[in-house]
Amino acid sequence: MKLFKRYILAFTSILLIYSCADLDKINTNPDGITTATPQMLATKLILNITRDDISGTKGFMRPHMLNKYILWSEFPESPQYNDLGRTGFGRFTRLIDVQKMIELTEGKEETEKNAYKALGHFLRAYTFFRTTMEVGDIPYSDALKGESDGNVKPVYDTQKEVFLGVLNELDQADQLFASASQFDGDIIYGGDPLQWRKMVNSFALKVLINLYKKTGDGDLNVIARFNQIINNRPIFESNNDNFSLVYSDVENQRYPFFKEGNQFVIYPMVSDVIINKLKNYNDYRLFYYAAPSEVKIDEGYTASEYDAYVGVDPSAVYSDVSSIASSKDYSDINQRYKEIAEGEPVYLLSYAEIQFVLAEAAVRGWISGNAETYYNEGVRAAMHFVADQTPDEEIFHHNMIIDDAYINNYLQGPEVQFLSSAEEQIEQIITQKYLSTFLQSLNNAFFENRRTGYPEFPINPASNENIPSDKLPVRWMYPSDEVDYNKSNLDEALNRQYNGTDDNNGVMWILQ
Repeated sequence: MKLFKRYILAFTSILLIYSCADLDKINTNPDGITTATPQMLATKLILNITRDDISGTKGFMRPHMLNKYILWSEFPESPQYNDLGRTGFGRFTRLIDVQKMIELTEGKEETEKNAYKALGHFLRAYTFFRTTMEVGDIPYSDALKGESDGNVKPVYDTQKEVFLGVLNELDQADQLFASASQFDGDIIYGGDPLQWRKMVNSFALKVLINLYKKTGDGDLNVIARFNQIINNRPIFESNNDNFSLVYSDVENQRYPFFKEGNQFVIYPMVSDVIINKLKNYNDYRLFYYAAPSEVKIDEGYTASEYDAYVGVDPSAVYSDVSSIASSKDYSDINQRYKEIAEGEPVYLLSYAEIQFVLAEAAVRGWISGNAETYYNEGVRAAMHFVADQTPDEEIFHHNMIIDDAYINNYLQGPEVQFLSSAEEQIEQIITQKYLSTFLQSLNNAFFENRRTGYPEFPINPASNENIPSDKLPVRWMYPSDEVDYNKSNLDEALNRQYNGTDDNNGVMWILQ
């Protein structure tokens, strides 16, 4: 929802100091903080999965190269050419502070303890979900026991076990937040337990939709869990519930691609995957996402004409990308992403996405709700988010203003109006989800394409760095540290999943 303005510079400085020193040193530093608090650790932990993962400047754009939203003209970038390489497990170490945060609630009211315990379960679930989505089997039940048990070589749980653990921890988080009081240190929702319940349960729906191939598994009970949530628990109700960072014109709090101190503003190019979809749908978001081609403007087109916008093939070889960049006949990202320090909130989960999840669940027969109603609401929410977060200036929307009248007409368009067959409906839902998450939601568009095949991403063997070059990768390889220090457990996981091979093409359990 909101990154409250009380996230002030003084507190930012505390966090920066804390993140660069271990807890013992801080606690004994006579000139610094003498006592860690649960609220301080809560802030740090929330920032770990939001600000730190969203990154800045070029790092902010790298996931969106993999998502086929953006090309990069500076140099060939690995994600642009589908070279996933290895992931890291460094995000696990962030979770060590979860237990410390809970321990520091000793002596506080039970309702306050419950809030921090609930937050801890969510942070764990979020982190383990994100990691298993990248590689498959991961350490879960044995993870983070190096300090408590001396176990520095954890075994790997199966992906099914990880998903069960994630779902159970989300259940625990909801139950604890339901009996929790407002708590300090929360920069997203201001410590409101109801808002966190909405987030936890909405995130559980996202986890469950990724298990759509596992509805027959009696341990998971995917459909029953899904219905239990939507029938009995609070979930996102509007864009105000989005799990997002809101930026401000203060040092260290500005939008991740804001121009000040950003030497990379000249390199993004918008992909024809999204531009062509937006054009085909007569979708005004084109004018909010992109800038017109300089060449087309010189030729006499206006910035409010669809033909003034030129996408670039994300599978083009780098020499062609460089030539197009030099020609200026392409669409840059919209100026609002560079010129406005506050930018737009960057979300990791949105109300619109959950409406699309509900639409997909209805199409698949999981729930009794109307799929078209959910689909239309997802589109409305996505468009309102863009319009509401864009200043009413011509340079940012090119006089193609999104309002309710436009949205109503858009939903009646032949390319957008809900179709009849289930597969067509799934394609429409995922495509609209794709159009809604431009420069949002980290790698979600990649995972959705991997899961459903929509929208189609181009493959060019001449530029694709995956091996084989006629296929897109579907996973990251395991961290090199695991190869060096936990090889026997890693090998066991590789043997049961991928016939002993650690590459970018192994089909993990959720995709089977």
